[in-house]
Amino acid sequence: MTPHHVPAGLPDGIRHYIDGRVVDSVDGGTFEVLDPVTNEPYVRAAAGTAADVDRAVEAATLAFRQGPWPRMKARERARILNRIADAVEAQNDRLAELETFDTGLPITQALGQALRAAENFRFFADLIVAQSDDAYQVPGAQLNYVHRKPIGVAGLITPWNTPFMLESWKLAPALASGCTVVLKPAEFTPLSASLWAGIFEQAGLPPGVFNLVNGLGEEAGDALVRHPGVPLISFTGESRTGQLIFANAAPMLKGLSMELGGKSPAVVFADADLDAAIDSTLFGVFSLNGERCTAGSRILVERPVYDEFLERYAARAANIVVGDPYDPATEVGALVHPEHVDKVMGYVELGKSEGRLLAGGGRPPGLETGNYVAPTVFADVAPDARIFQEEIFGPVVTITPFDTDDEALELANGTRYGLAAYLWTTDLERAHTFAHRVEAGMVWLNSHNVRDLRTPFGGVKASGLGHEGGYRSIDFYTDQQAVHITLGPVHTPRFGVRR
Repeated sequence: MTPHHVPAGLPDGIRHYIDGRVVDSVDGGTFEVLDPVTNEPYVRAAAGTAADVDRAVEAATLAFRQGPWPRMKARERARILNRIADAVEAQNDRLAELETFDTGLPITQALGQALRAAENFRFFADLIVAQSDDAYQVPGAQLNYVHRKPIGVAGLITPWNTPFMLESWKLAPALASGCTVVLKPAEFTPLSASLWAGIFEQAGLPPGVFNLVNGLGEEAGDALVRHPGVPLISFTGESRTGQLIFANAAPMLKGLSMELGGKSPAVVFADADLDAAIDSTLFGVFSLNGERCTAGSRILVERPVYDEFLERYAARAANIVVGDPYDPATEVGALVHPEHVDKVMGYVELGKSEGRLLAGGGRPPGLETGNYVAPTVFADVAPDARIFQEEIFGPVVTITPFDTDDEALELANGTRYGLAAYLWTTDLERAHTFAHRVEAGMVWLNSHNVRDLRTPFGGVKASGLGHEGGYRSIDFYTDQQAVHITLGPVHTPRFGVRR
């Protein structure tokens, strides 16, 4: 173990950012933020309430109604978005250091998060400049076209896994569309979100366009969802929280985009490249400490290769390096928070009665403090087991055999979730047929999760509502207004004229 690394220059407090100014909570409230390696508090963050959300929404509303941002030409907004990308990219090393410290993510996986975040801004800068909309001509009679308008103040609620990069997924299209925003980052990991204010100021974003309110989900997040001045909510998080947001937003008929939980299957057929499948399914569930919505946490393996797969997979999982997140040798770091460790370990203990434990199953030896869970593998897991059905969101995987394609499909579709699916086969007909029948918003063939920003991102069933990505993000943050122009005489029945 290397000595635990604590970044230099940590803030003495994390505050809100409203209307271009760093401010405390109206009531002065704060909450502790913990270092996931020691579980010691390292900073206090402002605890936002409805009063703070009111201030942020008021600033965002004023910037939307009276400020220049929604009225800028696409090219002008794109220039600022590209300057944001430059500023983000320049902070890659510092961001990785802070993200690793705040989340427990291994440093080798945190490096590059800023580059991905920067690419989100560059992508949407390009998209709004190149964007075209429908126009229809009725010769000699009418010209009809679509005019897009930003909707208004967007409420963005983001999770604690890879928080900075996931914040950029929402911020970039919302700002590109001309909306103003109020961001509520996850309370477990507010550190990297505090960088956005300086980045946006440096890039020349007008005051009030970006606002940030820290706080607990049930207080600041709920106030943002219920606020009558916020017509849009984009949320990433648990399905149960998504249900609450859906209910609380319904009375005001808010626009909702929600990427929720997952229990994604990775289906390995007997004709698969087994070496590649093992590499990918290990990475797919144990990278990012297993704290990823698209984790392939249910592996379904065809019976002829099942025993070989189990033996090789378990040996590799047992060999994964768990340790201090800042150590470059670490492959699985510390989970984000002790509350989350308790949840994950509850499932690990349950799994010992629901499956055959092949690797892990507790705290790794030599790591007596901190939020560490050994990569855990359960085999022979039945489809009605809770560890097969419920999202664990940690370094825990279940493996289940199947005999036929139909059985594999039934197992793959046999949960309430439908976010992602991963298929491993060299049979092209089977690959396409199975992909079309699997209940998942996204499918990868012979690959782990590799994101293309042009494609829709989202799930079905309990895994989400709506999709973002590419033009679908622009659709969410804009109203599409149909404009009809008459080019010739209109033959209208003349009501009220007496003959």
